[in-house]
Amino acid sequence: MLKLLIPTLMLVPTAWMASPKWLWPTTLLHSLLIALASLTCLKNTSETGWSFLGPHMATDPLSTPLLILTCWLLPLMILASQNHTALEPINRQRTYITLLTSLQIFLIMAFTATELIMFYVMFEATLIPTLFLITRWGNQAERLNAGIYFLFYTLAGSLPLLVALLLLQNNTGTLSLLTIQYSNPFLLLTFADKIWWAGCLLAFLVKMPLYGVHLWLPKAHVEAPVAGSMVLAAVLLKLGGYGMIRMLTILEPATKELSYPFIIFALWGVVMTGSICLRQTDLKSLIAYSSVSHMGLVVGGILIQTPWGLTGALILMIAHGLTSSALFCLANTNYERTHSRTMVLARGLQMALPLMASWWFIASLANLALPPLPNLMGELMIITSLFNWSWWSIALTGAGTLITASYSLYMFLMTQRGPLPAHIIALEPSHSREHLLITLHLLPLILLILKPELIWGWTA
Repeated sequence: MLKLLIPTLMLVPTAWMASPKWLWPTTLLHSLLIALASLTCLKNTSETGWSFLGPHMATDPLSTPLLILTCWLLPLMILASQNHTALEPINRQRTYITLLTSLQIFLIMAFTATELIMFYVMFEATLIPTLFLITRWGNQAERLNAGIYFLFYTLAGSLPLLVALLLLQNNTGTLSLLTIQYSNPFLLLTFADKIWWAGCLLAFLVKMPLYGVHLWLPKAHVEAPVAGSMVLAAVLLKLGGYGMIRMLTILEPATKELSYPFIIFALWGVVMTGSICLRQTDLKSLIAYSSVSHMGLVVGGILIQTPWGLTGALILMIAHGLTSSALFCLANTNYERTHSRTMVLARGLQMALPLMASWWFIASLANLALPPLPNLMGELMIITSLFNWSWWSIALTGAGTLITASYSLYMFLMTQRGPLPAHIIALEPSHSREHLLITLHLLPLILLILKPELIWGWTA
């Protein structure tokens, strides 16, 4: 694991010592090399499931795809941010790259931690760079408000988790993921035990976010700069899903009874946030709410605790990470040209930027889960497993997929089709940097069709 962590740590001095002219190319190349090195984690030859096993860090088929997604995203964030930080003083650009790098350091350590307290500390540490990104580099004046929402929702959710983990350490004597699964199962009979169960999951449900505690997400997404939106959508929401899958193996058998309200909230959230998307005027807000809707399916898939549900959740997390990040990049290219996120003001861009329209088309289709993309595989597995768990759920998941298709097409038609408005005159042409950026998002997504077992997790 150090082969990923040490080069990432060395990105910080690289960013501060590179000459101003070569700052972006060097950091981009360096982070791309880390992303390529991370692909070696996919080769898991061990029989126990854990590979690269050290005293504190290890990967298994669940954390490997998320780890690679994290490493893959840093070069893409650097590519996407190059244009809109170009006018800033050079030291601020260096600080910006350092913040992105520190995020990757914390995320690598969170996804490879074998000790739950280390995972908790890294889970919390990702808050700090993200907060700086939103409050310092955000676009509008609302950004401080968004930062406060983000900070307090996440903190209020995750403090009970710390208490719950300390209690767990007290009772079992270990918090290591390698040994805790062999401890005696808890009976969880008293009311306090049920509170403990909720405390263990609350932090992850807020981070996912579950419908009802999701209000920080649209604010944070809309106000964050493009790299902030990308890392929030692609990796930070996945931390919640990863933590839930890890914790629920310890929390059995209480989950069977206690998870009902959360599953109902999640599935109701799929329909509700989808309906909110149909009425959005703000492009980034629409993509942010669509993330809440997709993560609702993931929460449902994880909480019913079946192999299919967990596999579908992991596949959907990876596929949604790439798709939603690509959509934020596309929204940003629009924003850089029209300086507005309102969809009505920037219509008919297919006339002006035809190649961008084809990227929009592919990303929108991926968002509505077109076969044979991994998005569809993940959604189908979750919907099937939910249907087998209770056939009533088909009403909510079916309505959810229908609404998802509607708002994805609505987003595409609003931004790309129709006549070009009269007030749009001198549009900058699309750059090869932007085309490369979207290609690097959508290419892995399309290649995963050929070998989906890489992201199947434990059932592979």
